[in-house]
This record gives sequence, structure tokens and C-alpha cells, in this order.
Amino acid sequence: MTPEELLSNIEKALEEIRPFLNSDGGDISLVAIEDEKHVKVRFEGACIGCSVNRMTLKAGVETTIKKYAPQIETVENVA
Repeated sequence: MTPEELLSNIEKALEEIRPFLNSDGGDISLVAIEDEKHVKVRFEGACIGCSVNRMTLKAGVETTIKKYAPQIETVENVA
């Protein structure tokens, strides 16, 4: 997968997740892709202070990103 395809697939994954976050007043944005293995995202809006955002990151965001880009090893939320 080229870097451009990887970026496109990660953006597709975030677009799939975004409606669920938007429904609770939150959002997510891509911050960086490092070494084509590590993704950094930023929760926005209501997701920032949400007590379950760590669970959302692992169960929702990371799982969906790995579905679109299986080579991704980690997904991290950066403040």
C-alpha cells in the first residue's frame, strides 16, 4: 500500500466512525501517520472530556482503522 493509499484508507475509516462521535457532540481528526504503522488522532468536542474515550479509541477507532489498513500497529489519541 502506498503512503497515499494508506492516508486515503485511514480517512475512510475516520469517516465511518465520525457519525457516531458527531451524534454525541464529538469528532475526531487525523494528526499524523508515523512509519506507516502508527496513527495519531485527536478527539474533539464532547469526546475530549468523555470518560469512555479510551474505550472508544480501542474498540471503535483502532478496530475500524485496522480494518481499512491492517498494517497499522497502534492508534493513539494526542491532546
